[in-house]
Amino acid sequence: MHAVSPRPPLTLRMRDEDNVAIVANDGGLPAGTLLPDGVPGAGLVLRDKVPQGHKLALRDIEAGEAVLRYGVPIGHALRRIAAGSWVHERLLQLPSARALAGLPVATVKPPAAEPLTGYSFEGYRNADGSVGTRNILAITTTVQCVAGVVAQAVARIKAQLLPLYPNVDDVVGLEHSYGCGVAIDAPDAVIPIRTLRNISLNPNFGGELMVVSLGCEKLQPARLLPPGSFTITDERGADAGPETICLQDDAHVGFMSMLEHIVQSARPHLERLNARRRETVPASELVVGVQCGGSDAFSGVTANPAVGFCADLLVRAGATVLFSENTEVRDAVEQLTSRAATPEVAGAIVRELGWYDRYLERGRVDRAANTTPGNKAGGLSNIAEKAMGSIVKSGSAAISHVLSPGDKLGRAQRGLVYAATPASDFICGTLQLAAGMNLHVFTTGRGTPYGLAECPVVKVATRTELAKRWHDLMDVNAGRIADGEASIEEMGWELFRLLLDVASGRRKTWAEHWRLHNSLVLFNPAPVT
Repeated sequence: MHAVSPRPPLTLRMRDEDNVAIVANDGGLPAGTLLPDGVPGAGLVLRDKVPQGHKLALRDIEAGEAVLRYGVPIGHALRRIAAGSWVHERLLQLPSARALAGLPVATVKPPAAEPLTGYSFEGYRNADGSVGTRNILAITTTVQCVAGVVAQAVARIKAQLLPLYPNVDDVVGLEHSYGCGVAIDAPDAVIPIRTLRNISLNPNFGGELMVVSLGCEKLQPARLLPPGSFTITDERGADAGPETICLQDDAHVGFMSMLEHIVQSARPHLERLNARRRETVPASELVVGVQCGGSDAFSGVTANPAVGFCADLLVRAGATVLFSENTEVRDAVEQLTSRAATPEVAGAIVRELGWYDRYLERGRVDRAANTTPGNKAGGLSNIAEKAMGSIVKSGSAAISHVLSPGDKLGRAQRGLVYAATPASDFICGTLQLAAGMNLHVFTTGRGTPYGLAECPVVKVATRTELAKRWHDLMDVNAGRIADGEASIEEMGWELFRLLLDVASGRRKTWAEHWRLHNSLVLFNPAPVT
């Protein structure tokens, strides 16, 4: 038996002008390694052990000189860095954030891409014209106090009723940590309220509105879902309002009374959902949220570029792509404003990022607080480097619209949309659900079991090692790009076709298979009282 030879040293550089490259080898490379011909830095001998995903200096970098990756400064050297040395966060000074004035506005006009026609999926058409990828009964809650009761009711509905309605995919309780003990009339309190309202109207819920309230909370049902904010699709008529169960009503004598009321109230909703059938709809009905979490240095090399290529395909097919994460695009703001379809869109981008800058300042932090220990262990030295790899998820299309946190897409708002959200995985996912997302793509380099009960989540691994180790959690292995086994274009097309299969219900994601679901986390910048 012959031993398998270790992979030759491999380094990756994003732009010719970059003065650093990352090490692609599993386990990194030891000090003394000679970089072979054909890779960036060929002929260099490593002065330090460089972990996988981390940067090495391709030439001497003087103190104060810009360290370039993606062709932009990701920091300035705090001391001289010799060629072949490990370049890590302790050697870099984070650049100042670009001012939000004097930015290029709608200067980049992407060439008109040929429309992508003939692609479709099997979805659930709703009365408002939107399309769901799943057929789910969602039970909205107005306040955290009712979460335990709703959780037990959902368990009973799943066990006793759901088998009777085979065309209904699931029953979920929209649990959250909001609703009382908050400054409900504060200016920013509108964000969590409209977020929960718009999640209740997500296309995957078929227009069915069922609300469980405690009774004494600040977020009363009429405030959450006021007349005119929704359309009733059942036999009760347009003025009936959502079906609301108040646990403090005198009619409820004991816990079992509350439970039975919720379970029995679910029956007509399940019957209507069960009568629905999938139908062939154009790919333009997809609303795909893209996000990254547990990112590493490979995120901007493999998974995110593949997602960006897929995003361009979706936009060409007439679909909507939501990209987000304020702190992870802040260092690329000029790329956003220059790609804005109009000056008004550029102005909206500046408005949202400026608001978020001020929000962080109130907490005496800035965008630098975003980067996690895992990001740094994966080779991302700071938020500037992370941002350059994050932004490529958006592809190359013009940015057509901007959404404030918690806003819902209008039917005419298609194409590439910037949905302004915090970068927190679960808060971002929650806000993208509110925007109308019916399918989610999530890239990761460090690994995460993230999932949403309300929407399928397709997870894309940045590295082959992660994809193999987490073989029953990752749906796509974009690490094949770094391995030389697939191109960015090939991975983008593979992801595009997978999304159509998942949207049609022909494929389940691993998160759906294992029922791995994160709780909704509402973004609440208003005071808690």
